[in-house]
Amino acid sequence: MSLGALRPSPLVEQATDHLREQITSGEWAVGTRLPGETTLAKALGVGRSTVREALRALAGAGLVQARQGSGVFVIADKPHEDWSARLRRAAVTDVYEVRVLVEVEAARLAARRRTEADVTALREALARRRDAGNAGDAEFVRADIALHETVVAAANNPVLTGLFAEFVPVLEQRLLDLVELLDLRSGDPHHGDESHAALVDAVVAGDAEAAARVLRDELEQTLALLRSRPGR
Repeated sequence: MSLGALRPSPLVEQATDHLREQITSGEWAVGTRLPGETTLAKALGVGRSTVREALRALAGAGLVQARQGSGVFVIADKPHEDWSARLRRAAVTDVYEVRVLVEVEAARLAARRRTEADVTALREALARRRDAGNAGDAEFVRADIALHETVVAAANNPVLTGLFAEFVPVLEQRLLDLVELLDLRSGDPHHGDESHAALVDAVVAGDAEAAARVLRDELEQTLALLRSRPGR
């Protein structure tokens, strides 16, 4: 085995990259038992603790698995694709279908759980969205997403908030593409103002079913437009 000694810092990342290359290149096939930590450390010119951290990273990527008393074995030759990467390459219709599932329930919960601070934040987010109607598409899209983030935050469920946060970078680009693709603001630079105002009103009033219905209708209208266009 000839891996080549590593340069100083960041050693763990370098060790992980070197070991990953051995696996993805086929040098270490699926089912192969990796050399021991001492052997790997000597080959890479690093300490055993660095090798240990690298192996943990590879295990997290789904490439290797430690078996009690037997060693570390290669279990896959391709790393798991993380959630963010999968979202980035997903079809916009797929993203919107999941968005409906997540946000509609978030709106329902927000209407039941919103605090006074949430009410203030919702009204401010709606006002910013309206102000952004006089700006360019990028600013308008950011303000639109910020309002939706505020609705999700008002559900006061940290898991739901964290899940939606994963969507935000993808949504921003996809929504900007969508606004341009469907020319949504050509006739109305404040596109969707009425439905967003109704959503905020329903959440503030504590009407869970109205909040869910308004948001579902808005998102599904956009989804229908997307599905009507070839290749989407």
